Amino acid sequence: MKQVWQEQLPVNHIQRIQPVSGGDVNQAYKVETADDTYFLLVQPNRSEDFYAAEIAGLEKFEEASITAPKVVGSGEIDGDAYLLLTYLEEGGRGDQRDLAKLVAKMHSNQQPDGRFGFEMPHEGGDHSFDNDWCDTWSELFINQRMDVLCEGLIEQGNWTEADRETYQEVRDVMVQALEQHRSKPSLLHGDMWGGNHMYLKDGTPALFDPSPFYGDREFDLGVTKAFGAFSPEFYEAYDKHYPLSEGAEFRIEFYKLYILMVHLLKFGGMYAHSVDRSMQTILND
Repeated sequence: MKQVWQEQLPVNHIQRIQPVSGGDVNQAYKVETADDTYFLLVQPNRSEDFYAAEIAGLEKFEEASITAPKVVGSGEIDGDAYLLLTYLEEGGRGDQRDLAKLVAKMHSNQQPDGRFGFEMPHEGGDHSFDNDWCDTWSELFINQRMDVLCEGLIEQGNWTEADRETYQEVRDVMVQALEQHRSKPSLLHGDMWGGNHMYLKDGTPALFDPSPFYGDREFDLGVTKAFGAFSPEFYEAYDKHYPLSEGAEFRIEFYKLYILMVHLLKFGGMYAHSVDRSMQTILND
């Protein structure tokens, strides 16, 4: 890493900066000083606003006593955005029932005005969502997420007009189902796949890399279902701590479809079959 970074990061006596795994969106580094260790995320050629929503989410996690990294500093150096966090030392395996309890605790924090959205947009590496405040969950999820994904897939060439017609049928089913469901605006992680949690040395679960907003808590559960990294014990424990309402299993497929569409937009045709299968599941249920 360039010397300018060591000179401008908001910590003193840096001894070593080494690259580490940090996902497919950010460059990530372990920063060691004489006194402490930090986790550094870097997004090349982006302004510091890139991390604004993640920072807000981590601050809300801290307010809600959700175990997660804490924000040390953020900004822009040499034309690249950065986010400096406390370093959580991974300890290995933990109990997914404890993870379920933590997620249920996060979801129990609700938007005080009963509105859905967030104070800032979601900024992904190659896609974004407005997160504008809405009075209903359907308006946010269908209009600001699913419809945007549909148009993106059409523009990108991954979907044809026939795919759009199938989506419209799925859309009608989702709108009708969500109109009959009483959603509450819970604090969501927003990207709750298996790679965004860990266990500390004492087995305590922790969450990181949020894409936060206030929405129906079934959204996070749908994301967990997409790639199979969560055990049956996780879902049993979650339902024990925060019981789901009737029809949840059907609605959760909506959010599984969402994350599969995100991956189709991002990575291309390797996710086409999974998206098609999810849409048919919704139509045939």
